[in-house]
Amino acid sequence: MPAGRFSDGRLIIDFLAKSLGHPFLSAYLDSLGSNFSYGANFATAASTIRLPDQIFPAGGFSPFYLNIQYVQFMQLKSRSQLIRHRGGIFASLMPKEEYFSKALYTFDIGQNDLGEGFSGNLTVQEVNASVPDIISGFSANIKKIYDLGARSFWIHNTGPIGCLPYIFANFPAQKDEAGCAKSYNEVAQHFNQKLKEATVQLRKDLPLAAITYVDVYSVKYSLFKESQKYGFELPLVACCGYGGKYNYNSSSECGGTARVNGRQIFVGSCKDPSVRVNWDGIHYTEAAAKFISDKISTGAFSDPPLALKQACHKNLA
Repeated sequence: MPAGRFSDGRLIIDFLAKSLGHPFLSAYLDSLGSNFSYGANFATAASTIRLPDQIFPAGGFSPFYLNIQYVQFMQLKSRSQLIRHRGGIFASLMPKEEYFSKALYTFDIGQNDLGEGFSGNLTVQEVNASVPDIISGFSANIKKIYDLGARSFWIHNTGPIGCLPYIFANFPAQKDEAGCAKSYNEVAQHFNQKLKEATVQLRKDLPLAAITYVDVYSVKYSLFKESQKYGFELPLVACCGYGGKYNYNSSSECGGTARVNGRQIFVGSCKDPSVRVNWDGIHYTEAAAKFISDKISTGAFSDPPLALKQACHKNLA
């Protein structure tokens, strides 16, 4: 059934949860049928680390930026225990108090902060200059979550934003060997370098924390650079979309309508999303998400090089 995903199916977090033996994580904002006994998902589409300037519906970004997600987590931690004490079905749907210190806290956020800068007509140099402040906001929230008892952190770096069709359609740029917008990917790489430096500092500041930095960028970029090797095709073209070389037009987005030869048509999926990388010009297909999850869960792209199932163990080396 449709589940509010910007994808044709499951996301990376869904596969990571499955690999740990859990069902899908219930969204914190989902008021019906939620079960938080094994975790919660605070992510929303278009969420950022910093408070965005343009929020739905006036702009394209979520009001649930990272500070708000922290407040939601704080509420879940305290209120879930009040609800558990009611007993019965309430107790079975809420996490035990000791789970909060044993849980793995996963983060995949920051790309939309860069995207907001580009969509706000900032230059590549100006977006680069905003990165330290973005990272500072991220680190501050990690520390606050640590103060609430979190001890194990799995932190994804950001992906190659310059390989996404919405970038090609809106921002002309020199292409690299994979056909991606070189200068935009360099911004993502700059963000990742600062994020990695921040994780090093966080390990010093939070001595009881196990912090894993995960190089998702490299895995995602391989899907564009070596798509055929991994069984994918047309990696730079959106599967669900309409218009132009990259099948993307911001005025005719996936699931909407487009006017063609005087009539309205539905903007739907390509024939076989299982061999495509990009779903809607911004997000990845289920097949790509599974590929990425399979790669990163091994620990081969992690610092320290720990598999997902070992990420809750502090590296004492």
